[in-house]
Amino acid sequence: MRPILLKPVLVWILTLIVTFTYAQTRSETRYDRQEVLITMRDGIRLNTVIFTPKTAREPLPFLFRRTPYGVSKAPFPDQSSYTNHMADEGYIFVAQDIRGRYKSEGTFEMQRFSRDPANPKAIDESTDTYDTIEWLLKNSPNNNGKVGMYGTSYDGWTSVMGAIDPHPALKAISEHASPADMWIGDDFHHQGAFRLSYGFEYAFMEEAAKTDTLFPFNTYDTYDWYLKLGSLANVNKKHFLGKLPSWNDFAKHPNYDQFWQKQSLITRLGKPKVAIQNVAGWWDQEDFYGPIKAYQLWEKGDDKQQNHLIVGPWNHGGWAGGDGRKLGNIRFDTTTSSTFRQYMLAPWFSYHLKGKGDGKFAEVTSFQTGSNQWKTYTQWPPAEAVKRNLYFRANGQLSFEKPTDAAGADRYVSDPAHPVPYRPRPIEETYGPGSRWYAWLTEDQRFVHNRPDVLAWQTEPLTEDVAVTGTLLARLFAATTGSDADWVVKLIDVYPENYPKEPKMAGYQFMVANDVLRGRFHRSFEKPQALQPNKTETFTVDLHSLDHVFRKGHRIMVQVQSTWFPLIDRNPQRYVPNIFEASDADFQQATHTIFRSAAFPSHLELSVLPR
Repeated sequence: MRPILLKPVLVWILTLIVTFTYAQTRSETRYDRQEVLITMRDGIRLNTVIFTPKTAREPLPFLFRRTPYGVSKAPFPDQSSYTNHMADEGYIFVAQDIRGRYKSEGTFEMQRFSRDPANPKAIDESTDTYDTIEWLLKNSPNNNGKVGMYGTSYDGWTSVMGAIDPHPALKAISEHASPADMWIGDDFHHQGAFRLSYGFEYAFMEEAAKTDTLFPFNTYDTYDWYLKLGSLANVNKKHFLGKLPSWNDFAKHPNYDQFWQKQSLITRLGKPKVAIQNVAGWWDQEDFYGPIKAYQLWEKGDDKQQNHLIVGPWNHGGWAGGDGRKLGNIRFDTTTSSTFRQYMLAPWFSYHLKGKGDGKFAEVTSFQTGSNQWKTYTQWPPAEAVKRNLYFRANGQLSFEKPTDAAGADRYVSDPAHPVPYRPRPIEETYGPGSRWYAWLTEDQRFVHNRPDVLAWQTEPLTEDVAVTGTLLARLFAATTGSDADWVVKLIDVYPENYPKEPKMAGYQFMVANDVLRGRFHRSFEKPQALQPNKTETFTVDLHSLDHVFRKGHRIMVQVQSTWFPLIDRNPQRYVPNIFEASDADFQQATHTIFRSAAFPSHLELSVLPR
């Protein structure tokens, strides 16, 4: 029986080999591939791959991507779902290793600071972009003198850097998931809480060698590994030994000081100088905050209507591959990713670099989940949305009616020695084999529901649809027996227990928005303060943006907890000036209280579209 079972597998493998070989040969027939070192103004040479169509009927524009992740093995443009629609249109595709990465010379700096414009010899990512474009225009024949930039994550950020002080030939960018602020809302921190597993593993991956390198964990379930690590002070003592610049920066700058502010787009972006398409994913596990914040920053000076926003139901990079019909267990009933690539991304560059199309791009295009349909808005958040408060009530109830009780509270004990996992265990290495990192934001939250250190409130089944569209905040009136605390808030769509459309989704707790605030920063990100034990304070947790319909028959749930491990480092719950220097003895249990009375009405502030 064994040979019979193997035969289809062998046929499948041979088919893949033949298909790939045919595609590679076809691409080589269509493109000339050139790999060159381009000299920057300070003499450093950057490795650059150029794909030029062989049979162009007209001068072509460039589509340019700059990355720390290596370009020498980049596929031909027509072999990548990310670029194949644009390849059909016809462009000269260019990909470049940024300084100090892979085959490029120089020193890598994580999110390199912008140069001092008064120093003519200074360099940054913007000057490297400018110098490369200048070289391309002079050395790539049959170009039309126009350039567009695109890319996801770090590549999105380099596109933004290119647009800050752009070469005159740079006409448009499409930045996808660019981080905007690494302390307030993107990869490394969220509102002061350090993103431990991501910060640790990404710093090692990018800085331990010139090429991407995974940390050699000796435990498959990294929850156990990080718990045994103990205090963050042990990272340099036992593992990094002070050799990784980014980790050293984390440890030196625990607060929102000049280092983080200077790195942020908040201090870098002004009036748009090129056409900008900002692209975000509602369940981007790395940089959801960034592109929406970038849109908002550019929007302040957008007097030519050049700045646009697109948000879809994607994880980090989900727009670049696949058809986007589902994410994890959540189905969207339509091809969201391929729709974006064909009808939003490709026409964007076709208009701005080739003059094709009418150029009528919606100000904001959003895929509204729950209703599962694309929507357009004239601004973000939409002006027509109204604020409605959703209050915590007694007996785990959630209601749009404000509590009238003179007293009322719910309590739980938070123990740093037994933290709540952020997703079902085992928690694999972020980018390691079999990792479920990519869709964890859509995981069923029943895996922590009814834990004694996770509080939950929910509505009765809804009698009508509720469309939450726009910004949302959690306002917690809370106290702790400790002198510091983290507050994690999750907004959840609870499916009906009877769900014939998809029975396995019955009762599913789908997290549609979430974030965390480190309590010491509840008054100031720049100047943290110890919490006074047992004193009621107001903690505002920014849950950012949402466009989701809670359908009739569903329930709305809110969960609150104080550990989210190892995504977020453990708060000792005893105030220390710098948690990166805390000792293992500083970690203690604390009792946290969430109030829900007339005087202290903890609630979510939602933006709701009128029916």
